Amino acid sequence: MRAPAFWEHDGALARALAPAGWLWELGGRVHGAFSAPFRAPVPVLCVGNFTAGGAGKTPVALAIGERLAARGRAVGFLSRGYGGRLAGPVAVDPSRHTAEDVGDEPLLLAAVAPTIVARDRAEGARAAVAAGIGVIVMDDGLQNPGLVKDLSLAVIDGETGFGNGRVIPAGPLRERVVVATSRVQAAVVIGEDRAGVGNALPRGLPRLRADLVAENAEEFRGRRVIAFAGIGRPGKFFASLERAGATLVARHGFADHHRYAAGEIEALATTAREARARLVTTAKDFVRVPEAQRGALAVLRVRAVFADEAAIDALLAGALRG
Repeated sequence: MRAPAFWEHDGALARALAPAGWLWELGGRVHGAFSAPFRAPVPVLCVGNFTAGGAGKTPVALAIGERLAARGRAVGFLSRGYGGRLAGPVAVDPSRHTAEDVGDEPLLLAAVAPTIVARDRAEGARAAVAAGIGVIVMDDGLQNPGLVKDLSLAVIDGETGFGNGRVIPAGPLRERVVVATSRVQAAVVIGEDRAGVGNALPRGLPRLRADLVAENAEEFRGRRVIAFAGIGRPGKFFASLERAGATLVARHGFADHHRYAAGEIEALATTAREARARLVTTAKDFVRVPEAQRGALAVLRVRAVFADEAAIDALLAGALRG
């Protein structure tokens, strides 16, 4: 889906849809009330968000997985596999599975550590333990009641924050902030807090700062590029390219998790050749492009970097049982 513009402001349409948002949140509460969460025999760390898409969950989950692996932990990821056809539990194999099978994010996660896709998170956790995973990092699932979490982190985009502050479909929130913050132990704000996120969070909730840093910025410095992205906020990707020193000849935004047809990529590649520009996309989009056409693409790779590494390490250490 593409986030509607009215989610950014509390206008007449948002107010008219507010009752539907109340029903959305009520449905989540009822679902949670009748769920019996499974407690895994290993620590479960959840990286989620309060809004629909685009906050930066997956880069933060990857960064946490890398930190744990560097300390000798047998870390693995658990994902619902949004956009994939396999219900799981299934262990992701990047040499065999495609984004149509397991979704785009699990393919990125599996490049770092073993990854399980499961729509039933409890069954996914059982499969992860059976596979020898000693610490489970959930990419998304903050609102899922099926699994007990030892640490829950909310990733928040510092530029957009909580939008108009209303619940889907009236706004971008999956549930009200006051409800959502009751189940997290810390917030991770991505980038500078321009939306006043800090003022909306409970005073005692720890807040960490992280930035999405381009790993290969030098490849695009001074280059003419045509950029395309089907992520929660394509504009964030375009801005990253500009910060890397690229000159954007054109930019094309698609809906989040958009599945690219061969004709779409060929049209973009033709435009890039005619403009004598490089065709660039995100790592998440790259795995959704037909394999035969990936050779024409460049990828801007980004990683989440914590401003206070001691703070995130302390949170992780406190959640690792035994």
